[in-house]
Amino acid sequence: MSLTPPPGSRSAMEAYLLQQLDSLQTQLTSEQASTASMAAELRAADLRMDSAEKNINSGFLVLCGALGFFMQTGFAMLETGSVAKNNVINILFKNITDACVAGTFWWLLGYGFAYGKSAGGFIGTDNFAMSRIYDNGLNGALAGSDGWEMWFFQWAFVGTAATIVSGSVCERMRIEAYIMSSCAVSIFIYPVVVHWVWGDGFMSSNKGGSSFFYTQDTESNGLIDFAGSGVVHMVGGLTGLMGAYLCGPRLGRFDPVTGHVNDMPEHNIAFMALGVGMLWFGWYGFNCGSVLNFVEAGELAGKVAVNTTIAAAAGCIVGVFTSYQFENVFSVSVALNGILAGLVSITAPCAVVTPWMSFIIGGVGSSIHYSFRRILFKLQIDDPLDAAPIHAFAGIWGLLSVGIFCTDDAVQYAGYPNINNSCSSGRQFATQVIGALIIIVWSITLSTIVWITVKFTIGLRVPAVLEEMGMDVMQHGNNAYGERQATAGWQLEAGGAGGMPYDEFT
Repeated sequence: MSLTPPPGSRSAMEAYLLQQLDSLQTQLTSEQASTASMAAELRAADLRMDSAEKNINSGFLVLCGALGFFMQTGFAMLETGSVAKNNVINILFKNITDACVAGTFWWLLGYGFAYGKSAGGFIGTDNFAMSRIYDNGLNGALAGSDGWEMWFFQWAFVGTAATIVSGSVCERMRIEAYIMSSCAVSIFIYPVVVHWVWGDGFMSSNKGGSSFFYTQDTESNGLIDFAGSGVVHMVGGLTGLMGAYLCGPRLGRFDPVTGHVNDMPEHNIAFMALGVGMLWFGWYGFNCGSVLNFVEAGELAGKVAVNTTIAAAAGCIVGVFTSYQFENVFSVSVALNGILAGLVSITAPCAVVTPWMSFIIGGVGSSIHYSFRRILFKLQIDDPLDAAPIHAFAGIWGLLSVGIFCTDDAVQYAGYPNINNSCSSGRQFATQVIGALIIIVWSITLSTIVWITVKFTIGLRVPAVLEEMGMDVMQHGNNAYGERQATAGWQLEAGGAGGMPYDEFT
């Protein structure tokens, strides 16, 4: 555009200048429109980026939840291999019903108790049957989304907590009694602890806990239980422990005079190894998925995976050497349980420790399993799967190990919101001790109430003759391997008739 005026009169000069001004205004308007268009495109790109981030994180949780649910199959295989072959169908039935009971009652009640609007930091009070999950982030919906993925991810956790119990009470507990315990865990016992620690409860690390000497401010991290050593494994393990104690040992497990532990060998080691492999695989879904935000915390998920792996390996190694030291054999079952104890132990601290710390934590967890296994033998408490030593006692160790090994920098790297010196000052360890004690008292008290109520209503144990025969044929009308069965003067062909009622044996 030329600004050189044409020759001629004053009026011609004015007309020319007006023409140039109009041209400049037109150009400015065009540039403003272009700028507005670019701004709109940038806003649209931001929205697409936000949507993509949300979808990536949601998909990540769905995938991790599916991995976590796969652990249900692992538990089924582990328990199938551990029990007698005439109780295989019974233990599979319990594992199947656990997943279904957990899915139903976690949807109707448990999720609301866990993540609903808090009543004094104790329990959630809304979002029952997912009534508050449809509002796309409005009115406090989880994570600014509809929350579907969070419900699914957490369902896998509650299923695990309920299934842990089955290992402690297998081969002698009535199905009805077991289902009642599964309902209690899914509806109330487990969800309340979730609210305390992972929701908006009084121990929550999401905003700083508030209990006794640690207050809800930036000086406190609250209880750190990254993926559930306490919330999941202690609750399930302690519930199973009380069930095993109140139900009593399997017939013939302990000599009535000397108290000697009679061997009741596993019927299929291959199933046990397969089950532990499945559990180890699924554990990555639990631990890595607990970062919740893959886009912003993908590197943390990698750290969690490494620490989980190292702790499991340490648990196996320590288990092998422990069994050889005390039993003079390289016990496969102790090695497998050592892996599980290492995994349980690292579940709480996996985001706030280093690999060498993970090795120590996993190894100590394996030793704790073996020690408490022998203690339960001395007390004549029969836990066929060592569920309490693995999940309850190694879970306690996992919670405490956070306070022993965490660093303030590692806590910040893991995404906990408060900047403080709780780890270096020892305050975090005190918090972990208090939190562990609270979970112990809650789990033992509530589960004992449930078990005693069931005992004096429908009963805990099957009749002795039914326990001796095995529960597959008598309760489920079949056996796992298609064999002919002859029991108590009557015969059942493979694939034959239905089971017998309890009244027939009482």
